[in-house]
Parts: sequence; C-alpha cells; structure tokens
Amino acid sequence: MTEAALPREDAPQDAPGDAAPKTMRVPRVPTSIRLLKSAGVRFGVIYAALFGISAAALAAFLWWSTAGLLERQTEAAIDQDSEALIDHFLEGGPTGAMAAIKDRVAGNIDDDALYLLVDPEYHFVEGNLNAWPAHMPLDEDWGELKLDRAGVPALMQVHYFELPGGYHMLVGRDIAVRAQLGRMMGGALLWAAVIAVVLGSIGAWAVRGLFRSTISDVSATALAVSAGDLSRRVRVAGAEDEFDLLAQAINDMLDRISRLMDGVRQVSNAIAHDLRTPITRARTRLEDAAIHASTDVELRAAVERAMADLDGIVGVFQALLRISEIEAGARRSAFAPVDLVAVLEDLTELYDVVAEEAGMTLLADIEPSLPAFGDRDMIQQAVANLIDNALKFSPIGGVIRLSARVEGEMIIVEVADQGPGIPEADRVRATERFFRGETARSTPGSGLGLSLVQAVAHLHGGEIGLFDAQPGLRAVLSLSVHHPIEPHLAHGSGLR
Repeated sequence: MTEAALPREDAPQDAPGDAAPKTMRVPRVPTSIRLLKSAGVRFGVIYAALFGISAAALAAFLWWSTAGLLERQTEAAIDQDSEALIDHFLEGGPTGAMAAIKDRVAGNIDDDALYLLVDPEYHFVEGNLNAWPAHMPLDEDWGELKLDRAGVPALMQVHYFELPGGYHMLVGRDIAVRAQLGRMMGGALLWAAVIAVVLGSIGAWAVRGLFRSTISDVSATALAVSAGDLSRRVRVAGAEDEFDLLAQAINDMLDRISRLMDGVRQVSNAIAHDLRTPITRARTRLEDAAIHASTDVELRAAVERAMADLDGIVGVFQALLRISEIEAGARRSAFAPVDLVAVLEDLTELYDVVAEEAGMTLLADIEPSLPAFGDRDMIQQAVANLIDNALKFSPIGGVIRLSARVEGEMIIVEVADQGPGIPEADRVRATERFFRGETARSTPGSGLGLSLVQAVAHLHGGEIGLFDAQPGLRAVLSLSVHHPIEPHLAHGSGLR
C-alpha cells in the first residue's frame, strides 16, 4: 500500500454505515467582503467621495458669499461707527460722545442700531438702551445679546469699549435678519447635502455598472479565448473613448494571436507534407546503400546524397526559425539608422554579375537619398530574395528592374521581372510558408522566400505587395522611414 493511501490519524473517519465519504465545503466569501474587493465598487466610492467633496466646497462657498458676507458687513459697520464715536469722545469728552450718539439714534430710521454710554459706575449717560445689560461679559470685545426692545425680541451683535475716565460704551447692530438667513441657508444646505448623497450614490452605482459591464465583457472574452474560442472579440461601443481604445487594442492582440496560431497550424501541416518527401528519400538512399552497396565508393556516394537531402531540410528549418525570430520582433532592438542607397548599390553590384552570367540584364533606378531606420542585414536579405526570385523565373534575355524611392513616410523598393508572374488567385497566398504555385513547382526552393520578405516588411512597419508587370511580376516592398511602433495594415502603406 502506498503512503498516499494510508489513512491519516488526524483525519475524520467515516462511520461504518456511511455509503460515501463526506465532501468538504468551500467557505463562501461574504458579499460585503467581495464588494470591498471589487474594483467597480472602489471606483464608485471614489466618484461619490469626489462628488461629496465638490458639493461641500460649493456649500461652503455659498455660505461664505451670503451669510458670511452679511456678517462681515455688520462688523465693518460697527467698527466704522465705533471709531467715529471714540474720536468724538477723545475730542469733546462725554459731552461730545453724547451729542454724537443722539444724532445717530435720531437718524436711525430702521431702528436696527444700538448705542449705550455709561459712567464708571455703569449709570446711564446716553443711548437707546436704558441700562447696561446684566449678561454682557466685560472680558470680551464682541458678543451677542438677546434684548427685548419695545416688546419685540431682538438679537444684537455688539462691540464693547472701555473709554478714558472709566466710561463704557456699547455699539451694536440687529442681526435677527442675518440669523434668519443663516437658518434658511442651513436648512437649504442640509437638503442639498441629502440630495448630494442621493445623487452621489446613484452616480457611484452608475459608474460601478459601467465599469463592471465593460470589464465583464473583457473578462468573458478572455475566458472564451482561454477555452479555445479564438473568434471571440471584445465589443466596441463606438464611443471612441478609453474603453473603446482598450477594446480595439485587445482585439488587435487577439487578431495577431489568431494569425500566429493559423501560421503555426500551416507550418505544421506544411512540414508534415513538404519535408516528409526529402526525409523519406534520404532514408531510402541510406537503406538502399546498406543493402546493395558493394564498394566503399558506392556507400560514400549514397551517404553524401543523403547528407545533401538532410542539409536541405536543415536549411528549411533555419529559414523557419529566422522567420519566427523576425515575426516575434526579437531583432528590433538592433534597429539603427541605415542608408538604403549603399545597401541597394551593393546588391546591384553583386547581382549584376549573376544576371550577366545567366544571360539577363539588371537595371537599377535608385534615388540619391533613402534614409531608413531598421536592420541592415534583414533589409538586404529581403531585397536579395526578391532579386533571386526575379532571376529564377525570368527568361534568358529578360530585363530585371530594381528601383527605390521615398513616398511620404515610406521607402518603396520595387523588383520587376519579365517572367510568367503569379496568377491573381495565387498572389494572396504567395507569402504563406511553403506555398508554391504551379509555375514554381519545377524550380528549386522551399517556398519560404516571400514569407521571409513579408516578415521583414512587417517588422519594419511596411508590407510586401505583388502586382502584374505585364509581363512578369512586380514585387513592391515598403519600409517605414521612422522607427516602426506598430506594423502597418495592408491598406495603410500606400502600395500601388
């Protein structure tokens, strides 16, 4: 019996009569805890908090600009009146202050002002208040008094002064209107606070719902893709906001993943079909040599032919690995400014000799300035593949034309031949790995040349286009002048 099958001493044992072992229940997370961990709830709370702070700031400003303004105006009026009365007292003594107070009482039509002058023993001297208030604190300059004036209760804000000679003076204003306004403002702000809480809660719930609906769609798409449904995409609302940008970025990523997966399947199928023949041929030759070779020379010749077949297979795998490396962007870190004029002139000098030996002519039309940003070796190999294809399929005496120019933000490199060309139906698939049209079946090659050119073009922010040259084929390679951030779409490079 294995150790895993032995019962643990501390494990609960089933009762003899139990038909099946008891299952453990996973504890459920309380709803309140799940809500606190929800990003949508957090965003909603942040929205509600900002809304509440904004409402509180607005209420404070309204209070300061209404009730606060009245309070400041009242204090300013009392201060101005007090300073004038003190000046009269200092200039004319109690008699001067009494005359000034009489004038102010007589001119106070609204009866909202309070004046009282008393002697050192707090006996009445002058004013519209009969006696010194018993509850007026003498240790404070400012205060509020509740008085009964002519049978009407009044709330007064007063300023206390101690004058030379022991005299005392009170100057005040009726603030009943201000107090009433304050109560009205307080009630209004209280209701405004309630409304702000309600609206903030509704807004927080709406923000949570919007956030949750958007994220749930992304989450559902991710789960579907992880389950194998690569056709699922995130819904784009069409509002062109940040959520739409996120959805488009995710959809672009899924499109690229889908293309890569399709490429992997195509490569797997192509390897299974196209490489089976040379591997089988190499094995057959070795087996035949092992059975029938009678001399070392025959055996060595068979081994060398098998090695040549295997070298071809190794070359195919090396090309596949290089294409995969380019498509993964592993070489983009080595990008640098490069002058394509020098690259194309070197290729022209090299292939001019090859074309002459094959009985063909290579003509070059290269602009004097072709500044690009990329990998010199990869661009050189891509153009070399296009020239190789042109030489391979052109007839003896044919003319191959190489041209390069700058169009806007792109560098356009064209290679045109006078061969049989590629039928329009096959041009879409011509850049697929291992694809070989009917006209190319009899020529040597693995069908990876244009796939590598396409990978280099995409890595450099461009593309490869194939067009009819009447006769022949015109291959157009576009490369970005600047550092490519994202691969260009097929309709965005300006090929024609």
